[in-house]
Amino acid sequence: MNIPLFLVDAFTSNIFSGNPAAVCPLDSWLTAEQMQKIAAENNLSETAFFVANKDSYELRWFTPKIEVDLCGHATLASAHTLFTELGYTAQVIRFKTAGGNLKVSRSDKLLTMDFPATPPKKIETPRRLVHALGAVPQAVYKSRDILAVFETQSVVKNIRPNFEYLKDLDCLGVIITAPGTVVDFVSRFFAPGAGVDEDPVTGSAHTTLIPYWAERLKKDKLLAYQISARGGELLCVNSMGRVYISGRAVTRFKGEIKLEELI
Repeated sequence: MNIPLFLVDAFTSNIFSGNPAAVCPLDSWLTAEQMQKIAAENNLSETAFFVANKDSYELRWFTPKIEVDLCGHATLASAHTLFTELGYTAQVIRFKTAGGNLKVSRSDKLLTMDFPATPPKKIETPRRLVHALGAVPQAVYKSRDILAVFETQSVVKNIRPNFEYLKDLDCLGVIITAPGTVVDFVSRFFAPGAGVDEDPVTGSAHTTLIPYWAERLKKDKLLAYQISARGGELLCVNSMGRVYISGRAVTRFKGEIKLEELI
């Protein structure tokens, strides 16, 4: 038996931009070890695996090193694959995940993810964070990830982290953010401990960014841009403990994995 493999660029309408994710539809679950091997071989920030379960799909995500409990761009990529490659005809897809029940809806080519918000709490600035980033943030917060807030977009864009220092921080990843010049806010995301030095566009980080910026800017509809080398635009809504993150996606590659060789 061979496993279908789709490579999808998420949060973009153009290939070779946005955030690439691998998507593997399964008839039944592989072992965690097998899925981790596939993710390591793909060597992308995330590989998503899903299995149909009645009227929904069970969904899991793996970095090259670990399984994670929430991933935005690979969820968007999975929904895109179902809608455009696998003939899913309803307007809403429901996913059951370790991070909770998620929904993705479509309106023309725009996909909208419905995720739980993870508002951050303010903490003291860790010295190691300052050493790792080579810059002192205005303020630091934490949820699943550490959120470091800076004054300007140019500061965020020009930071060159020490990834070895970042690995030792007590968090999955580090988000750096600032007000945008033509958008509401910009960000970057680093997770070297999970095998991803810099993630191009990070949907899960926006479950923290959206409530933070909604409160700070006193508005619930926000336009965000992740200023990685590939870059990606996100349309964001903050609403009653949920965040809605919208973007587009495009299939870049279709193939198969030879399962017998994996085993």
